[in-house]
Amino acid sequence: MIAVAGSMTTDLAKGANSVKAVFDILDRKTEIEPDDEQGMKLERVDGNVEFKGVHFRYPARPDVVIFRNLNLRVAQGKHVAMVGQSGSGKSTIIGLIERFYDPQEGQVLIDGHDLRRLHLRSIRTHIALVSQEPTLFAGTIRDNILYGREGASEAEVVEAAKAANAYGFISALEDGFETSTGERGVQLSGGQKQRVAIARAIIKNPAILLLDEATSALDAQSEKTVQDALDRIMVGRTTIVVAHRLSTVRNCDSIAVLQVGCILEQGSHEELLSRGPTGAYSALFSLQGEEIIGKARDIIGPSLINVLDSGRRTAKNKAGWS
Repeated sequence: MIAVAGSMTTDLAKGANSVKAVFDILDRKTEIEPDDEQGMKLERVDGNVEFKGVHFRYPARPDVVIFRNLNLRVAQGKHVAMVGQSGSGKSTIIGLIERFYDPQEGQVLIDGHDLRRLHLRSIRTHIALVSQEPTLFAGTIRDNILYGREGASEAEVVEAAKAANAYGFISALEDGFETSTGERGVQLSGGQKQRVAIARAIIKNPAILLLDEATSALDAQSEKTVQDALDRIMVGRTTIVVAHRLSTVRNCDSIAVLQVGCILEQGSHEELLSRGPTGAYSALFSLQGEEIIGKARDIIGPSLINVLDSGRRTAKNKAGWS
């Protein structure tokens, strides 16, 4: 027995360290309290969002400035896209609206109210997030949709699934809405998981919709199905879209190009393209066009590249630059 115990010393030490790490996390006090009784509960949320002089650094990387005096306004019901190179702070916009973090300086405002003064759990009932990797929990498809709003009726669950283009594949499953998704949705494909997440957002009926690279991890067919569902849910809602593929944001009311901690330029797709190749958005648009041409060359060979190049030149000419 002593020999056996001795051989387990290393494993026991590792286990003790792991348990300590878990308890350290459980005992840690959060600076952001979702149920702060002093937080104000709004009777109605219209969906006006504003960043006012925001300075932000992640606590784990205090030497890296993410935003310097960021100013952004999204009016009720408008659709605004955030684009830019990786690391420009696009997804940080989402995190600050959800109040995963607080800015070191400045304010994030919802309908003119500082987010820090609002009851966080209450305001989050008016905000829905659809991210690149949807969060599904072990349970049924119905359970995961109902996480958007507990107590919703069966008819509302079905309508949400239909609006999310999810009802077809759910109905084809042997157990329908009672199908187990598995931990993190492992029993479903990427497109199916995303549509369940969209149904969850729809049933929540949010005033503010946040889309963080919602279609970037999907194949072309799944992307179209999911994008159609997103287009429906966006109608009439304040929507902030974080995207890498510019083709998914060209119909937004406004597009903001983030760079070096601030908004470099902002306008509609046509307005930004009209600034020519020296504009930041035009440069991104051109770069993605070159990437598409390169991928096409690898897949279909050089024989059809001239057709693609011709189309690209035509698009540039229509935009007023060459």
